[in-house]
Amino acid sequence: MIKPYFEDTACDYRLFIESKAQISGKHGFSPRFVPDCLFDFQKSLVEWATEKGRAAVFADCGLGKTLIQLVWAQNVVEETNGRVLIVTPLAVSPQTVREAEKFNIEAEHSKNGQFTKKIVVTNYERLHYFNPSDFVGMVCDESSILKNFEGTTKTAITEFMRKMRFRLLCTATAAPNDYVELGTSSEALGHLGYMDMLGMFFKADNGTLHPTHAGYDLFEGSKFRFKAHAERAFWQWLCSWARAVRKPSDLGFSDDGFDLPELTSQTHTVAASRPLDGYLFAMPAVGLAEQRKERSATVKERCGKVAELVNQNESCVVWCQLNAEADLIAKLIPASAQVSGQDSDEQKEEKFAAFESGELKTLITKPTIGAFGLNWQHCAAMTFFPSHSFEQYYQAVRRCWRFGQKRAVRVDIVTTEGERDVLRNLQRKSEAAEKMFAALVGEMRNELEIERKQYPSAAKVNIPAWMSN
Repeated sequence: MIKPYFEDTACDYRLFIESKAQISGKHGFSPRFVPDCLFDFQKSLVEWATEKGRAAVFADCGLGKTLIQLVWAQNVVEETNGRVLIVTPLAVSPQTVREAEKFNIEAEHSKNGQFTKKIVVTNYERLHYFNPSDFVGMVCDESSILKNFEGTTKTAITEFMRKMRFRLLCTATAAPNDYVELGTSSEALGHLGYMDMLGMFFKADNGTLHPTHAGYDLFEGSKFRFKAHAERAFWQWLCSWARAVRKPSDLGFSDDGFDLPELTSQTHTVAASRPLDGYLFAMPAVGLAEQRKERSATVKERCGKVAELVNQNESCVVWCQLNAEADLIAKLIPASAQVSGQDSDEQKEEKFAAFESGELKTLITKPTIGAFGLNWQHCAAMTFFPSHSFEQYYQAVRRCWRFGQKRAVRVDIVTTEGERDVLRNLQRKSEAAEKMFAALVGEMRNELEIERKQYPSAAKVNIPAWMSN
């Protein structure tokens, strides 16, 4: 029997519309290796990411991203008999190898492109020693760190990854206030490019956008907002290739054992010894230029307060923004050690290892150097000089305040009266991050609910008597 023309047309049009949604399909395979040591929510993430083949896991700190990516890599190895490269921030590579040994997964740390095992771990700064043709899969650990590299390096990393058959991005803070980064992640995975993402879901707005207006504060310093019809479609597209998990219950599992201890944050406002040039008394700095002047002019006062707050008998991290801050604090706290950009990779790794082992009590560094990927649950105190980067603050705090921490964590924020707007901006970005994760988790739950629905394949139906005649 020939179908009516309108039925074929309707079917074709439906398929056409679905293709325009850019919902990512599956490029992977059913996992072969799902060890019992995984928690149920971790098993769910491993199975999903392995079947997707090219995926992103945005899981909060302490939820086991390292183990998830190792198990994912082992599945790719067993499926293809090829190699997988795991790229991490500095000093995280040895930590990843130790984690692999703990769970009987063979992996090795390579600094020069030489290797013998199927799973190879290196850090981003040494990627140029490796050839992408040697690998069938790649994992970017703490993938949000890519934006901290200069443009050419970031492009090289993205290009290297694009040649991989299987790809996995793992991070805890995916674009808390910059959704364009989600587009670059999608592009690196081989899905929709970030310029295509902008054209599909967003519109340029040449007007002045109120920073608290819903939907208008998506891009820091830019003029894009959701198209009227596209906000939910955006979240549907995003959760087709990404999973966001702040706690196991986001995936429908129990949170038992994943309760975080108390986090206390106290702001210490230090008075400047003299106001900025042109002012009779201290005023909130207006704009980045004045904020930089305020920061430079108050180095002595702020560093003195940090030295006063640090208890040298307990482990503490001192997070700095300027070299002058770190240099002065190192002098004020003689028993400390500073990890700076001038240190070699080996020197940085040695100091991080000494702090992790407890040999070193006070560590001084910048968030751009040490705030990604390291596990410091042994430490429950830190000081922080604020900046406009919410991600830096979040990642710095999460080195210590993470699942597995047994004590309450204390954060002492040292600032000045002139930097009040910096703290307000951090709070605004924190709220934007919460909004983004809530939207992504909400749409992800909708998708999971649809997947879990069970429809009977052979339900019994009572046929009316008049139909059986």
